[in-house]
Amino acid sequence: MAANRIRRTFENLREQNTPALIPYITAGFPQLDWTVPLMEMLASNGADIIELGVPFSDPIADGPTIQRACKTALEAGTTLEKVLGLVREFRKNNDTPIVLFGALNPFYHYGLGRFARDAADAGADAVLIPDVPVEEAPPLQAILRAHNIDFILLVAPTTPLERKKVIAQNASGFLYYISVKGVTGARAQSKFAIEEPLRELRQVTDLPVVVGFGIATPEQARQVALHADGVVVGSALIEKIAAAKSLNEALQTTSPWFKSLKEAICTTRAS
Repeated sequence: MAANRIRRTFENLREQNTPALIPYITAGFPQLDWTVPLMEMLASNGADIIELGVPFSDPIADGPTIQRACKTALEAGTTLEKVLGLVREFRKNNDTPIVLFGALNPFYHYGLGRFARDAADAGADAVLIPDVPVEEAPPLQAILRAHNIDFILLVAPTTPLERKKVIAQNASGFLYYISVKGVTGARAQSKFAIEEPLRELRQVTDLPVVVGFGIATPEQARQVALHADGVVVGSALIEKIAAAKSLNEALQTTSPWFKSLKEAICTTRAS
C-alpha cells in the first residue's frame, strides 16, 4: 500500500537511529528525460524519500531557484499527467517513497478523484500542497485516504501551538517544519533555531517531523539532523542540476555532493 512505504521508511530509520534524507527536484527540469535518471541516482546514493515537484506557473512558497526550474519545466512540456508517468517509470525498479509537491491548481484541474486514483496507480505515496490550509483539507484528505495516499502538512516558525495541534491531527505520513521565515532557497547560515519548535511540535504529534527550507551544505544538514527526523534539501540540488550542461554531467556532479549530505546526517547521531 502506498502509505505504508513512508511509514516503513521511518520505522526502519528509527531502528537505525538515523534521520531521513529527502531531496527535492522539479519534475521535467530541465528536460523530462532527465527526471527519472536523477531520481534513480538520488535513490542509489541514500535518498530515503524523494519530493517530486509538480511545476506550476505561480509556485507557492518557492524562491527564485525553484521558480526558474518550474518555468523551464513547463516550457519543456511538463504536465501533471507526464509527472505521473515519470513516477510510474521510476517505480518499475525503485521502492523509494515519492511525495508529489505542488500548488493545488494542477491537481484541481486534473480532477482530484482522478488524480488520487492515477497517483496511487503510478506509485506515488503522498502529496504536499502548500496552498491548502488545514481548514480546507478534509475533503481532499478523504479522497487521498481512499487511495492510501498520505497528506503532508506544513508547520511554519510562526504557527501557534493550538494551530500546530490542528495541523498534526489532520496530517499523515510526516509533518514538514519550515526552518526559516520566507521562501525556499539556500541560506548562508549554519545554525537553524529548530530545537525548541520541534520539541513543542512533538508534544502534539507522534508523526515524524522533517525540516526543510534553506539547507544546502553537509554542515547545515548535520546541524538539522541533530533534532529532526528528516532533512529536506531542494534549491541547492536544483542549482547543481541547473549548472550542468548534460544529464551525465548533472549525475556526476550531484552524486558526490549528495553522498556528502548523507554521510553528514548519518554520522551526526553515531558520534
